[in-house]
Formats: sequence, structure tokens, C-alpha cells
Amino acid sequence: MVKALDEQRQAHATYDSLGFEDRLGLLVDREAAERDAKRLIGRLKFAALRQAACVEDLDLRIPRGIDRAVMAHLVDGAWIGRHENLLITGPTGLGKSWIACALGHKACRDGRRVAYHRVPRLFEALAIARGDGRHARTLKAIERTELLILDDWGLSVLSVPERRDLLEILEDRHGRGSTIVTSQLPVEHWHETIGDPTLADAILDRLVHNAHRLPLAGESMRKRAVTMKPLDLSGRA
Repeated sequence: MVKALDEQRQAHATYDSLGFEDRLGLLVDREAAERDAKRLIGRLKFAALRQAACVEDLDLRIPRGIDRAVMAHLVDGAWIGRHENLLITGPTGLGKSWIACALGHKACRDGRRVAYHRVPRLFEALAIARGDGRHARTLKAIERTELLILDDWGLSVLSVPERRDLLEILEDRHGRGSTIVTSQLPVEHWHETIGDPTLADAILDRLVHNAHRLPLAGESMRKRAVTMKPLDLSGRA
């Protein structure tokens, strides 16, 4: 507010015609905007999103099997308030992680607490936390997250500790938070990558039954970028 007041004094010709209430309102608006911006910066820092993506930059012209109505519903974010999940699947190079990060960025802008984790590194971090006494605290922090993004799910069969950690995470969050999972594997094969049939049933019951699905298909966007003909600036046809 002090900064805004100094600006009003320097540009007095612009503001002198305004009444006291109007100028005070501008100061309050500036203070509120600054606080909102700082909170957003804090949420984005905590989220640690892998990619600087935002939903406004999503290109729906690329053929990936994305339905516009479904994507509009996901961008709206009401599903997060209902503690529903989202499963994004498809071959590599179709932008699964980008879409997950874009939705995470939108959730941060909506005032929600978001956390991004690549699944292999999350399990490594939990193993280290188990050894130094931070395991319970780490799980608690994940539980409090309104939107948890689990990227690169299903790259390998889970070990016994990893299965238990995943079940604890999903059990703690069930009905309390939303989870986005990205995977190259179709959902039908997730049972196999968990390994233990009993734990797989428990994990998938908490993850899949109330989840929206976004199956992507098409040619790799990385391949498209490499094979696209470069723009000829020489003036030749």
C-alpha cells in the first residue's frame, strides 16, 4: 500500500481528481493483488511442477484424442473440489506430463495446494525418509495436498515397500484430495505393474473407481517437431 501511495503522489495529476474513498480503494486493491501474487508464487514453489505449462497454451488442434468438452471440464477444476482423480494414459511423447502440469498450474492459480512427483523419485525419497525418521511426516505432507500429481507411473513393477507406501498415500487421500496419474500403460495393465494381487485391488479401488480418464493417442509430438520441415527464409519456393 505504501508503494501504491508513492505512485499516486508521483502521478498526482492522474489521481487528484479522485475522492478519498476511490484512492483508498485503489490502495486496498493493490495490497490484495500483491498478497495474492505472493501466495501464488509460494504455491507454485511448493508444487515444483516439472514443466512451465498453463492450460491457455494447450493446443487442441494436434490430433491426440482430446475431447474439448472433457478438457474444459478438467480445466474448470470442480472435480478437484469433489476429490475425484484423473488418469492420463498414452504412448510417450503425447504431452501427458505437460497436461498434468498445466492442470496443476491452474489449480495453484485457483488457490489449491498442489504437489508434483515423478513416481520413481517419490519412492526413493520415501525410502530415504524411512531411514532418517521423516517417513510419517512426509506422508502427512502428501496427505494435505489438495492435488497430487504422480508422473511416469508404471515404469517398473513395484517393490513391497513401494506398494505399501502407495497404498498408504491413496488411503490417506481417499475422499480428501485428488490425484492425477500419468502412465504409458493402459489402466487395464496397472494391476500387473503393482505386483501383489491383494494390494493391487486395494490400490486401484481407491484410485480408479472415481477417476476421469484421458486416454491420448496419436503420433509423438517430439517426433513431429523433429520431422517438421524447417521454415525456408531464403526466398526460394
